[in-house]
Amino acid sequence: MKAPKSGKKVAAAPFPQGKAGVSKKNAKNPLIERRPRNFGIGQDIQPRRNLSRMVRWPEYVRLQRQRKILNMRLKVPPAIAQFSQVLDRNTAAQAFKLLNKYRPETKAEKKERLTKEATAVSEGKKKEDVSKKPYTVKYGLNHVVGLIENKKASLVLIPNDVDPIELVVFL
Repeated sequence: MKAPKSGKKVAAAPFPQGKAGVSKKNAKNPLIERRPRNFGIGQDIQPRRNLSRMVRWPEYVRLQRQRKILNMRLKVPPAIAQFSQVLDRNTAAQAFKLLNKYRPETKAEKKERLTKEATAVSEGKKKEDVSKKPYTVKYGLNHVVGLIENKKASLVLIPNDVDPIELVVFL
């Protein structure tokens, strides 16, 4: 229960029946002395502590923590700093949906397309009329660089976790 908000104090609860005002004191044995605990080497055992900070972490965890701290301390040039941001979730989902639409054809699909072309050519038609080569996503660093230099690339997606960052800085 909370006390009323006015300036008056609430009366203390009365003593229980039979113990009116008498406080019981433990009788101490005079032969037993209380001595302070000594936590020195080979002495008393120390109280339990939370040792979760003292864990021997796996090497990959230590490395990624050190890398994060080093990246925070470094002054990163703008050409490299742009790779620290990634697409937000919705835009990334749209990008992957687009890439999925233009994914390269499988071996079975290619074989089927080529057999259709071959039968069409044997019947005397032009192979371009039967099935055109599908538009696909181009990948691979050297291939993409060539497409950019020839001004053929309309959209270039660059991953943010390329390990030797120099590979994509010149893009």
